[in-house]
Amino acid sequence: MLINCRGKLIDLTTPKVMGILNVTPDSFYDGGYYANEKAIINQVSKMIADGATFIDVGVYSSKPNAALISEQEELDRLLPVLDLILGHFPDVLLSIDTFRSAVARQALEKGAAMINDISAGLLDDKMMEVVAQYQVPYIMMHMRGTPQTMTTLTQYDDLMKDVLFYFSERILEARKLGINDLLIDPGFGFAKTVEQNFELLKHLAIFNSFELPLLIGISRKSMIYKTLQTTPENALNGTTALNAIAVQKGAKILRVHDVKEAVECVKLVTLLQ
Repeated sequence: MLINCRGKLIDLTTPKVMGILNVTPDSFYDGGYYANEKAIINQVSKMIADGATFIDVGVYSSKPNAALISEQEELDRLLPVLDLILGHFPDVLLSIDTFRSAVARQALEKGAAMINDISAGLLDDKMMEVVAQYQVPYIMMHMRGTPQTMTTLTQYDDLMKDVLFYFSERILEARKLGINDLLIDPGFGFAKTVEQNFELLKHLAIFNSFELPLLIGISRKSMIYKTLQTTPENALNGTTALNAIAVQKGAKILRVHDVKEAVECVKLVTLLQ
């Protein structure tokens, strides 16, 4: 299972780790941590050294009820960060966490390697056209509504069937436009209750039927810390436990805050397969 990132073929036969870099003031776990150039460079350097294959850069928090920012503000936050990172690490594979096509286009012009879209093109009907034009890998996540409304949209006739149908439609649309490298993300925490998140994880292997790489992002999320009655800061152990289950069920990329622990998790779990 290969994806093409800036001319480099990445083999996902062995799962890879994507490190999260949230350059936002309000992310649920690390908001405000990386507010200056030194902190950003130090964190990227650490994640690369710890074994991250990709770095996912986001400047717009998508946590429930996150503050809405304009497209221009998103660009003003993102583009200097991309210049900074690629200036220090020209070979790093950057994923851009955005649902806006104009942001995606400018990031790809700067040298980003893939697009991570929480809406799978439903919040910007030009997004898939941009991805097709640049022929980069496209991560499509399942979500209903927007970060501002998704907590009110957790009613499903049948959760698994509804999510599978959603991906069937979005994959078809992407293929029509000629996007070659598609990845799917079930969207843990997005328009889903804690119970629904665990239902998704329980039946995660069913998504392998699409024969596309499966990306899992459960790092320090509420399904973990609420269940354990703790905080995001104390949810690393729970994250590692669920990441191990996700890899056993077919996850090919783990999107995480803590790269070293995820890399170790992959190394151990894949010995059982």
